[in-house]
Amino acid sequence: MASKAIDPFEPAQIRRLVAEFGSPLLILDCARVRAQYRKLRKALPGVDLHYALKPLPHSAVVRTIIDEGGWLDLATSGEVQLVAGMKIDPALCIHTHPIKRDSDIRNALAYGVRVFVADNPDEVRKFRPYAGKVKLLLRVSFRSPGAVCDLSRKFGCDPEDALALARLAAELGVQVRGFSFHVGSQSADALKHVEAIETCVRLLAAARRERLGAFDTLDIGGGFPIEYAQRAPDIGRFCAPIRKALAKLPRRVRVIAEPGRYIAGPAAIGVATVMGRARREGHWWYYLDDGLYGSYSGQLYDHARYPVEALREGPLLPAVLAGPTCDSIDVIAENMMLPELRAGDLIVGRAMGAYTVASASEFNFFPKATVVAVNRRAGDGGGVE
Repeated sequence: MASKAIDPFEPAQIRRLVAEFGSPLLILDCARVRAQYRKLRKALPGVDLHYALKPLPHSAVVRTIIDEGGWLDLATSGEVQLVAGMKIDPALCIHTHPIKRDSDIRNALAYGVRVFVADNPDEVRKFRPYAGKVKLLLRVSFRSPGAVCDLSRKFGCDPEDALALARLAAELGVQVRGFSFHVGSQSADALKHVEAIETCVRLLAAARRERLGAFDTLDIGGGFPIEYAQRAPDIGRFCAPIRKALAKLPRRVRVIAEPGRYIAGPAAIGVATVMGRARREGHWWYYLDDGLYGSYSGQLYDHARYPVEALREGPLLPAVLAGPTCDSIDVIAENMMLPELRAGDLIVGRAMGAYTVASASEFNFFPKATVVAVNRRAGDGGGVE
């Protein structure tokens, strides 16, 4: 019989898990993974959700998504290796990195992935040897200055070049199934999504008129916002204009999305321990066993600011949280209001599932946080890894 699910984000459970597994720790709650997946599925009915492994490529997240009836978005040979080792059906996977080595294509094909993304003529030509085996989505660029991370700066063709790219694929005998885009991450509203969908609706129709292929798929990417130190819009309200825009598509068009941060971000917390402290210029500096070179790497790479708290009560005083390395840049927060802490006290960072331990290093030989997954199955408090 399944045991009752636990809330691993409660202080007593945090202390228990640290006592068992040590620190630093990333506590991954699969119950929250399920909750995030279900909220987005409700907000985007009829859209196939492919979890993007990049922000947290952990087997527990992958298994939870598959058990929920979801799909996967792979971008590297390492991610292919992870899901292949888990015996995941490759028909549930797409490969969305627009720029690939031939070895990346061959590795994915050997696993059984058939849907790939390309965004320029050189990349389309790479698939000529595999014509008949692959199906392409052509990535279109929609710049989004309002997004925290504007991914269209790095990837995607201009909308006016998309049909020429489809014609090239047809000439090479490479099947194209549709278009994809990613308007960036942590947008405040869905206006750029709507613009991209409306443009792709026209592109799909134009490609079908030219008989360039089936053009029955649209990938609307990810970037759905979550709450960090600032509030995020309700996902149902955020997606309302997206739903309205998608309603203009023919029914036979399959729509897919690539949520990563939205699924993983709220589903994990980071726990660090105070290694020592020092009084400097009238403030306490607390040195943790995790920092910017570790789980807080997202502050540098992902422009994220995590809600941070201490598992101790007391009068609040301005303090500095510093990471463990011998580098002056390794400072998590300054002028942070905290109770007076001592060595051994715990610091908890919320919403730390995305782009944290995934982008962490072991600089200065400080180990990465151990990932502990709980509530792996619905209603089951066991399965800690």
